Amino acid sequence: MQPKEPLQLGQRIHLIDGFDMGWPERTGTYVIEEEQLTLIETGPSPSVPYIREGLAKLGYSTEQVKYVIVTHIHLDHAGGAGLFLQECPNATIVVHPKGARHLVEPSRLIAGAHAVYGDQFDELFDPIVPVPEDRLMIKADKETLQIGPNCTLEFMDSPGHANHHFSIYDPVSNGMFTGDTAGVHYPQLRQEGIHFVLPSTSPNQFNPDKMLASIERYRERKLDRLYFGHFGMTDQVEDAFRQVSEWLPVFVREGEDVLAQGLTQDDLAQRLLHRVTDFLRQLGVADEHEIYKIIQVDLSVCAMGIVDYLQKNNG
Repeated sequence: MQPKEPLQLGQRIHLIDGFDMGWPERTGTYVIEEEQLTLIETGPSPSVPYIREGLAKLGYSTEQVKYVIVTHIHLDHAGGAGLFLQECPNATIVVHPKGARHLVEPSRLIAGAHAVYGDQFDELFDPIVPVPEDRLMIKADKETLQIGPNCTLEFMDSPGHANHHFSIYDPVSNGMFTGDTAGVHYPQLRQEGIHFVLPSTSPNQFNPDKMLASIERYRERKLDRLYFGHFGMTDQVEDAFRQVSEWLPVFVREGEDVLAQGLTQDDLAQRLLHRVTDFLRQLGVADEHEIYKIIQVDLSVCAMGIVDYLQKNNG
């Protein structure tokens, strides 16, 4: 894919499209232009060339990068951290306390991704380069990081999607970088005038109660912006929270029904796709729209996480 111009989001923040899975507007890297140049998310290793080129388009070199923050260590968000760090001699990776050891020794991450993505693993994620321990910085709940004279980021433990997940509050834009906890945002529908967000319930630490509790903590901040791991920014903050909070119990109920009938996670994925497709058709989204292919992939992974959660908690 041809690199695109970084998206100007205002408030001294840009978004570089990483073309995760070869798709535009899938996963990206946020660039916060402060005294200490700070990036949020690397995406997987195949996204690293896009980050490099995006920085160059913004007038920066990789030597200028000071911090690279990953919201959580799933490979579509942090798989490229080790590889990218090789190009950033002055950078430090900032990570949740429960995620640090897996960046240093990523074998369990690799095994987990193999289980989910199978034969596609190499194409989507290779190579996975370990992060040197002395180039990691751990940030726990409510800890801070000053990146400029007028900007101190604050970290917030935000489980629900994963236990090794934090979110990052930016006081300048009154925005939160939510990774996957506040759901997946689908900007592909903006031309239709549709603001659409679904929960991200991937294995193996998905927990709906923790997810809803994290969303309540977001609400308490009275945010003006959400910066999603997938993909982009919205200022329709409360609408995003409402959508995720409404879809989440639907996903779980469908999972309970599927398991009660002795069906499989593939059956659940089809049920979820049917529910979402019906909803979007009612909003006028044409059957040939690209969004359905993207959502089908997402819901397949969501179904895995829901079945895993229910089997752990009902077994």
